[in-house]
Amino acid sequence: MKVIFKYYKAAGIALLITIAGTFVLAELQLILIDKKEILENTLIFLFWWIALSFLIYQLFRKRSKRFILKGTVLLVIAGLAIIVDSFWRIPDNPVTIPLIILFWLGVLELILPGFFKKYRLPILSVYGLITIYFVFARLGYSSSYFENHKERVINFLLIPIPFLIGLYLFEQWKWVKSLQTEKTNTELSLLKSQINPHFFFNTLNNLYGLTVEKSDQAPEVVLKLSDMMRYTIYEGKEDFVLLKNEVTYLENYVELHKLRFHHEVDIRFEQSIRKEIKVAPLLFIILLENAFKHGAESLTKGVFIQIELKTEGDKILFSIENNFDSKAEVNPKGIGLENLKRRLKLTYPEKHKFLMKKRNGIFKATLELPVV
Repeated sequence: MKVIFKYYKAAGIALLITIAGTFVLAELQLILIDKKEILENTLIFLFWWIALSFLIYQLFRKRSKRFILKGTVLLVIAGLAIIVDSFWRIPDNPVTIPLIILFWLGVLELILPGFFKKYRLPILSVYGLITIYFVFARLGYSSSYFENHKERVINFLLIPIPFLIGLYLFEQWKWVKSLQTEKTNTELSLLKSQINPHFFFNTLNNLYGLTVEKSDQAPEVVLKLSDMMRYTIYEGKEDFVLLKNEVTYLENYVELHKLRFHHEVDIRFEQSIRKEIKVAPLLFIILLENAFKHGAESLTKGVFIQIELKTEGDKILFSIENNFDSKAEVNPKGIGLENLKRRLKLTYPEKHKFLMKKRNGIFKATLELPVV
């Protein structure tokens, strides 16, 4: 709201200055206004109003000595152009026109310094050549200038403007897209970091139970946990990893859980993948964690977890199915699944399929991803 207020305030002040300046300069006969040229007068008025609006707005924002100095220099150039034009009363003054071109280039540099700096070489080259052509035509062909050259000069001056506006809008579009990409990458990094404590909390609790029982399996669990931590830290930060490495990670996770269960758990992991295919890391682990949490940990008999991962054409197909205690309410929501859905939306926007079904004590999740 403050930015909008400053802009309207600047526009209002600029409008008053433009009206008052036009009236004073016309009364002093420093400028001549042809009342018949309504369109030309309107466009000139709008140009000055917009230019002053941007200058005053930038002054409200920055208020730096350098900005004020540049603005002062521009006002001096504008004043000099007016004075020269008033004392040397000839149409298309060969001194006034270059000063006006210089003024508008200075305005562009002042209100859009980043844009002007990036494209200053082509901008200065184009308008430098136009200025040279104008001065040469005005002084060298003064008798035939208005018949053969004036219209061409005006076209040369106006034609680059829509291209500059289009280029500026394109730069703004790229800037917005880069902000969106940066936001997406930041959010993905945050979501990935949320996986680590969620997974390791569960695993450390399991390890704690084994150490309390003084189980001989504890060292093996520590070793596997170390390998998984290494994968999570180094591979998990990548945008995409080899699918075969993700499979190894899932297998280690399954083996780690097998070590701690006292009751029999039927775990089947069928896979048929192409080794060169890549996938976003740490997606499947969330579904596998949920299968153990709501299935194997809630039942003591007839426990099963069936996992299938395969590649078909340009698709990666993952499914996981497990039974659970039908008397207990299983809510297919939580940080893990919400995290997964958000990551899928950011990484594979409108290119993935994720379904969950729960019926007769069996929960099944399927995930379809495109090959990258």
